Amino acid sequence: MDAPPLMLFGPDRSAERVVRPRRALRAGVSQVFAAVVGLALGLLLPRIDGGYQVTAVRVVDVLKVSGVGVLSVATLIFSLLFLVVQWAAGNFSHRLLLFRSDPVVWRVFALVVGLLVYSVTATLAIGSHRTVSVAVPTTALVLTGAALVLVRKLQLTALRSIQLAHVLADVRQRGQKVLRALYQEDTESDAGEARRLPDVTSTVVWGGDTVLLAQVDVLRLVRTATRADVVVVLKVLVGTALQPGDVVAEVRGGRVPDAEVLTTVVGDVERAFHQDPMLAFRLLSDIGLRALSPAINDPATAVQVLDATEGLLRLIAPGDLGDRSIADEAGAVRVVLRLPSWEDFLRVGLDDMCRAASDAPMVLSHVRELLVRLRTRAREDRRPSLDERLVWVEEELAARHPPFLGGGTGR
Repeated sequence: MDAPPLMLFGPDRSAERVVRPRRALRAGVSQVFAAVVGLALGLLLPRIDGGYQVTAVRVVDVLKVSGVGVLSVATLIFSLLFLVVQWAAGNFSHRLLLFRSDPVVWRVFALVVGLLVYSVTATLAIGSHRTVSVAVPTTALVLTGAALVLVRKLQLTALRSIQLAHVLADVRQRGQKVLRALYQEDTESDAGEARRLPDVTSTVVWGGDTVLLAQVDVLRLVRTATRADVVVVLKVLVGTALQPGDVVAEVRGGRVPDAEVLTTVVGDVERAFHQDPMLAFRLLSDIGLRALSPAINDPATAVQVLDATEGLLRLIAPGDLGDRSIADEAGAVRVVLRLPSWEDFLRVGLDDMCRAASDAPMVLSHVRELLVRLRTRAREDRRPSLDERLVWVEEELAARHPPFLGGGTGR
């Protein structure tokens, strides 16, 4: 087996964003951190004796108002979160988690928790003091202002999450980001003889519960393979389900404990954009299929979805697709990352919508124009798959909607 083309990564390359697993600060950890900071400030600031002093009674009133306002902000956050997620799932896709996963949600709540803890702690710490440092109310006002700024940002984010154009743009941009990182333009393969991979010596089998392969800690896997002087070939795509007994990877050229390979596999109950190039296509297809369902019957939305899908397909049509090799510092291939093929992207991005659009001539006509434009950008070896779909679309138009065969999109 020949090694696939190398994926180049480093501090100045886009692939660095995807080979490292994304471990964002969890909401619970951020809230605990904010609470600890609020507690520390609430205990320390009232002890400041020097500087400008203000009446303690007025400061306590300010802190009480801040505390009541914090409770109102927290209520607003949860209301927005529940309503927006519910609305987006019902109208777009149950897999669409753009707003819920946005860092601004848990950052706002963490700041609210910190401000609440600070207000309560400072009020108790003031106690019977007649005057306190002006730093106490100033800190409360600064934190309140920061909370209001973030709440406004949260509201704007929530409003964007229920607008179709913004949702499609966000999905397309996130998809383009991971596609550029995985299928980077500076990906190189050896100009001479292709690298040959060693023979398979063992397989790594998934023994846990059913999970989705959300991410792979590629750098850790490279280090593990380097220490054992082996090549690890991943056999599953990021975003697919791992069932007990599934083969996760092949080990070539030696032995490595299964546990060391499996610890680099990050499982979850939901897919994530970070290393999943197919997720954007899946979400766009979901939105388009829902729009074409008999209950919705909104072909104009399906046309907008096709425009976003075309933007993703045009990005990868001219370049190299398929699996990628990742080498160690010495240049030896250590990991082969499995990635989708051109047919995979077409199948998920177009085929389901084409079938669902049989009774929607405006959509079929737009698909035909999409395929014609895409054919001019695609590599020669990818045109037959586009031609096959183009023939099917034209036959459907000729049989079901002859007037649209020579027309436009009808937008």
